[in-house]
Amino acid sequence: MTILVPVLGDQLSMNLASLRGLDKADTRILMMEVHDEATYVRHHIKKIAFLFAAMRHHADALREAGWHVDYVTLDDPDNQGSFPGEVARAVERHSPKRIVVTETGEWRVQAMLESWADRFDLPVEIRADDRFVATHAEFEAWAEGRKQLRMEYFYREMRRKTGLLMDGDKPAGGKWNYDAENRKPPPARDLTIPRPLSFAPDDCTQDVLALVAGRFGNHVGRIEGFDFAVTAADAMRQRGHFLRYALPSFGDYQDAMVTGEPYLWHAVLSPYLNAGLLDPLELCRAVEKQYRDGRVPLNAAEGFIRQIIGWREFVRGIYWREGPDYTSRNFLDARRELPGFYWTGDTDMHCLKEAIGATIDHAYAHHIQRLMITGNFALLIGADPEQVQRWYLEVYADAYEWVEAPNTLGMSQFGDGGLLASKPYASSGAYIDRMSDYCGHCRYDVKQRVGDDACPFNALYWDFLARNEPKLGDNQRLAMPYRNWARMDAKAQKALRAQATAFLAKL
Repeated sequence: MTILVPVLGDQLSMNLASLRGLDKADTRILMMEVHDEATYVRHHIKKIAFLFAAMRHHADALREAGWHVDYVTLDDPDNQGSFPGEVARAVERHSPKRIVVTETGEWRVQAMLESWADRFDLPVEIRADDRFVATHAEFEAWAEGRKQLRMEYFYREMRRKTGLLMDGDKPAGGKWNYDAENRKPPPARDLTIPRPLSFAPDDCTQDVLALVAGRFGNHVGRIEGFDFAVTAADAMRQRGHFLRYALPSFGDYQDAMVTGEPYLWHAVLSPYLNAGLLDPLELCRAVEKQYRDGRVPLNAAEGFIRQIIGWREFVRGIYWREGPDYTSRNFLDARRELPGFYWTGDTDMHCLKEAIGATIDHAYAHHIQRLMITGNFALLIGADPEQVQRWYLEVYADAYEWVEAPNTLGMSQFGDGGLLASKPYASSGAYIDRMSDYCGHCRYDVKQRVGDDACPFNALYWDFLARNEPKLGDNQRLAMPYRNWARMDAKAQKALRAQATAFLAKL
């Protein structure tokens, strides 16, 4: 009996559920570079190159471990360009008795898997992806009956389940969350910032870079300077580098932004976690050990672990619970087109130029750049949240719909009406000025609200609140901004809204 096991590009783990317990001699693994998956949105060119290179190296690792692997390259003349097309060819080649596969990360691809039994007239076993801490059933049980789904309470359950940063049945240090200590602006001087490791492309990766440049040169981004880790071993090297050099200050400065510094103290490990090259729970245990051994402060360890077993697990639960229509939700009825400079970085707003420029160059920007610069601006101008969500899915190397859609449409754009976030993450230029050095490099004056030199974020912020007051006015977390708006005289309100209207007309 031959078993066919398709392994997808975000399933690059040696302990994948679909491989467990199978006889290597009687199993054929199928890995596929297909045009449909590279183009269903116009993925960043470095994202495509990263995944194809990582897939090719993972296929080699599987072969070294004794597995038989069929690997279909993008330029194979017989490549059918889709998962179903390539599975059909593999079925024809090997006449398997059944197909075993690990569940996918997106509704779109999961629907393909669920159609295969009828399409190929074969039994198809879809195994749960147990590389996550919470199962779908556990999240459903936690969410059942709750009027609001808040990450903080789910996170506490994940701490209890894993034992991470727990002293018996109490959280380490006596508190569950040290986020209040993790909001420091960048220090004004003596700024010593660690750099993530850079990995020179080997011959295999060079082949991928040439292929991708030739096929996807019109996608967003630049192929030059590609330096991602594309093997589990190199991803582990990057992990070790972060633990030693960046984690100690990660907590303090995780929300900071500095001109010309795309990485700061961030881990830059999310592409490897989401593709399967790193194990998230093992990473969290390594972070906890750094704290237990006295090498990093508690606020750094807790802040990082919360991102993994808190936010990452929480948004996955939201995505699968809410269903495939989640990405079309638009609570604020925002309809504006996303400005073209999101694909070029060509804007005189320095903060946006920095965040989008890093995105174009590296297929990466850290979470505050995403939430409070590109996301905040899109929210304030009333950009269509589905369009915003697709942009984030295109441009970041760590972006898969399960993790990206709730973070973008739910948290950043408030498109789900508060299911995920308790308020819209909207701010004026004051927040950006406080948490970065961006405003000092900008042609606009962050202190001005109106006039030719006024920071656009200022008027846009008040205009956002005013036009959305029917839907947001009773949000308790926005009570103070709405009181401040109400205290302004009519002339000031009119000037702010006119300033915003004039700016929006130019977009």
